[in-house]
Amino acid sequence: MSNELIREPVVAGSFYPGDASSLTRQIANLFSEAEKPVINGELVGLVCPHAGYIYSGHVAAVGYKLLEGMEFDVVAVISPSHVNYFDGVSVYSGSAYTTPLGKVDIDTELAEMISTGSNIVFKGEIGHDVSSFRGEHALEVQLPFLQIVLGKFKLLPLIMGEQKYSTCEGLAEDLYRVLKDKKALIVASSDLSHFHSSREADRLDHVFIEHFEAFNPRALAQSLDSKECEACGGGPVISAMIYANKLGSPYAKALKYADSASTSGDFSNVVGYLSGAISIE
Repeated sequence: MSNELIREPVVAGSFYPGDASSLTRQIANLFSEAEKPVINGELVGLVCPHAGYIYSGHVAAVGYKLLEGMEFDVVAVISPSHVNYFDGVSVYSGSAYTTPLGKVDIDTELAEMISTGSNIVFKGEIGHDVSSFRGEHALEVQLPFLQIVLGKFKLLPLIMGEQKYSTCEGLAEDLYRVLKDKKALIVASSDLSHFHSSREADRLDHVFIEHFEAFNPRALAQSLDSKECEACGGGPVISAMIYANKLGSPYAKALKYADSASTSGDFSNVVGYLSGAISIE
């Protein structure tokens, strides 16, 4: 009997369909309704929302549509932690994540490399665990989209226990150290503002988008700290931006913005969603 440590899905059947055929069909429908964006340069990062697919799937699909026909050596998904608070960044110590679409193998060699000698990243189950009152969803919900559009790929699953700017800088440096010679994609998992009116959400979220497209991660961090904008995954986005800055001349483009009222019909209490692309010249 295998004693492999494999992370089972915890939000299948709630955030997205729990059986493979329904899940495949839903993502196919989302892709069919999404227009493929045009970006400049080489794609190195995506910002994608992580709510239930009925709310944010149409926004996520626009970003993931960019990946059609692409191949990567590894996809690093960076997620905030909604369940556990801990110092630094946890890279999963197991061999795979699973979804109803099957197993996603972890690049265990890269997981070892990024955690070895790092002051920020450590190997563990915290943040990835399924034993708390509800498991972490923000990384898991990205995987079915990636499975459909890329097929087989190696995963580097990273969960930020806290999102200080110094942690973002350290994570970006560690990512650059292990990925600079690879064809790699960073997926930063984040929703934007939470539980405002649609009008207020639009105002807050466009502060985030302005800093993102201006490619100013420090200004974005300052605006998040001062509550001029909101994002539960601001740290993952900032980390991806700093990483891209190390690779070359970076660009960021907002691909699609919406809030939950577009599907719920409730304009009084919404969550903002963004898909965005990060590329280098």
